[in-house]
Amino acid sequence: MTSEELQSIIAAGLPCEHIELSGDGRHWYATVVSSAFEGQRLIQRHQKVYATLGGRMQTDEVHALSMKTYTPAEWASNNDNNSNNAN
Repeated sequence: MTSEELQSIIAAGLPCEHIELSGDGRHWYATVVSSAFEGQRLIQRHQKVYATLGGRMQTDEVHALSMKTYTPAEWASNNDNNSNNAN
């Protein structure tokens, strides 16, 4: 699976403002920003992303997915902090 395919799968099942993916085709690292994460705990956010993959985790099509999940406000705040730290 390519990063473009995985990104399309996640975006089709979850409204995302931003998705970043890196990986080797089986082991993936994702940053997902979605307003659907508002008011949810970390485990609930991850469950939402995993749900977009359906059975792909069980069939080993996606062997591992490590992720960071943010609401749009958290993402904006995080990026502002990173910009300020760079100065």
